[in-house]
Amino acid sequence: MPNLIHLPGVAGADEAGRGPLAGPLVVAAVVLPEGFDTKGLDDSKKLTPEKRERQARRIKHDAVWCLEVVEVEEIERRNILRASLNAMARVLELLCPTRSLVDGNQLPPTKLNVEAVVKGDGKFACIAAASILAKTERDRIMCEYAGEYPNYGFEVNFGYGTPEHLAAIREHGPCAIHRRTFSPIADILNQPCLTFDD
Repeated sequence: MPNLIHLPGVAGADEAGRGPLAGPLVVAAVVLPEGFDTKGLDDSKKLTPEKRERQARRIKHDAVWCLEVVEVEEIERRNILRASLNAMARVLELLCPTRSLVDGNQLPPTKLNVEAVVKGDGKFACIAAASILAKTERDRIMCEYAGEYPNYGFEVNFGYGTPEHLAAIREHGPCAIHRRTFSPIADILNQPCLTFDD
């Protein structure tokens, strides 16, 4: 585990779900308190699901936090980058910290004191905590969608473009939570002589 920098009172923000072909984007902001034990925190992608869930419970119990789910409609309307940055601005403004750190290299559109940190979820505890909350919430949502749309394996691929997921899209067409502006879904939809029913 990395030795993360702990800055009590500083908000960290991160997202989960920019890359998938289906499902929402989830953005989280977290302010960790003084004395919070950062052991076990890391970039959510480096933790097992069990460790993520354990850390998420601890963060929700001890920290100040906020989550926002950005639905596919907003992603399609704004584009994924703008939807992500706007949601980061909203969650940070709800917490209204004196200083914030966001994962990545772009700043959200807010007047708050915000700094972008590339790979920040592996450097700062508050960003790692936000990445864990965003990831666990998004995974939970995608498992629920798996019951509603059982043909796509969302409980396994979480909307990412695995070979099995792409094969399911070709066989069944995209469902209501697929991002139709994303390639390769847009490419599949734009092929001549293919029609899909919603």
